[in-house]
Amino acid sequence: MNTGNVAFIVICTGLVFIMTPALAFFYGGLSRQKNILNTMMMSICTLGLASIIWVLVGYSLSFSGDGLFIGNLDKLFFQNVSMTKGDGIPEGLFAAFQMMFALITSAILTGSVAGRMRFSAIFLFLAAWLIVVYAPMAHMVWGGGLLDKLGSVDFAGGNVVHISSGISGLVLAIVLGKRKESGHVPHNIPFVVLGTGLLWLGWFGFNAGSALAADGLAIHALLTTNTAAAAAMLSWMGLEKIRHGKPSIVGSCTGAVVGLVAITPGAGFVSIQSALLIGLLVSPVCYYGISFVKEKLGFDDALDAFGCHGIGGIFGGIMTGILADPAIGGQTGLIFGQSNLFIVQILSILITIAFAGTMSYIIISIIKRFMPLRVSQTDELQGMDQCEHNEQAYNTALGLDLD
Repeated sequence: MNTGNVAFIVICTGLVFIMTPALAFFYGGLSRQKNILNTMMMSICTLGLASIIWVLVGYSLSFSGDGLFIGNLDKLFFQNVSMTKGDGIPEGLFAAFQMMFALITSAILTGSVAGRMRFSAIFLFLAAWLIVVYAPMAHMVWGGGLLDKLGSVDFAGGNVVHISSGISGLVLAIVLGKRKESGHVPHNIPFVVLGTGLLWLGWFGFNAGSALAADGLAIHALLTTNTAAAAAMLSWMGLEKIRHGKPSIVGSCTGAVVGLVAITPGAGFVSIQSALLIGLLVSPVCYYGISFVKEKLGFDDALDAFGCHGIGGIFGGIMTGILADPAIGGQTGLIFGQSNLFIVQILSILITIAFAGTMSYIIISIIKRFMPLRVSQTDELQGMDQCEHNEQAYNTALGLDLD
């Protein structure tokens, strides 16, 4: 056991934990005023729900056994998980670090259904999704399963975190249908800024910590992470300047987030120059997806969970297959003369989309048979905070607008 590595991963675990309440602020600020508490609650509840499921069964299904699609129950309740022995860090610390990924991933997908889905329905969906979708994805990619055996790479969660949650959120949005009031201006932009800053900070633990050691690869992942986020922020600002005449702070924050998403699968495989390119290019891709594709296809991805995480994760995975530098992470991308990684990256993305989308549809279809998924039209217009939680975030008696 390396005490320096242990200290580093403990800190990174805390940083990744911060990302879930940070996402609650980000999503909450983007939502309508009358829905902020419900929107934040859908993220915050995963701190409890995902933590318990991970300890009970999630870790075992993700990181035990040698099955192609899912692990076994050898590490149920963290049995046989050492807190003192491991390769660099104890397995118990690795399990804790990975737990934080389950928290943030399940929270991400809730952004697609903000403003209309019953809390009991999304809670049940998340509980099932963590077992049926997240654990198999983690096993297939990081636990020696199918995608790992195919030779695909995912440094910190392009497939496991972003594509799986983005696609699942899209499925939920399509099944639920549109909100009664789908267009609005974010009600608390300072919350969006706060959430973005904390997400950016947490992402250093997310990506650098995925090196699982306090070494040069962790430093490299930290630098590629920051570079991609910064480039994507500036790229989004430029797009808004060209299209609307002035950049917005919400757009700037969105750009930073999609840059962080896109660099996640390749943070330890691509050069800093490539990270800059990924950041510059992902903003136009996601901007088009959010501004045009969503409108054209007519689905209501309320807070753009699919637009940012699904599209950004797909783009990042593809770019990793193109730009992976063998001198950095031992993987050879298309521009270095080999096509194998590029091909398996495409294949792994298609498998992730098919698996996450199909299983999410099955889960929500089963839940739909036993309870209504949406609140009533009256409750939706009144606000999710009041009808779902009997709370309000602001003193509306002072004349503040509920929209």
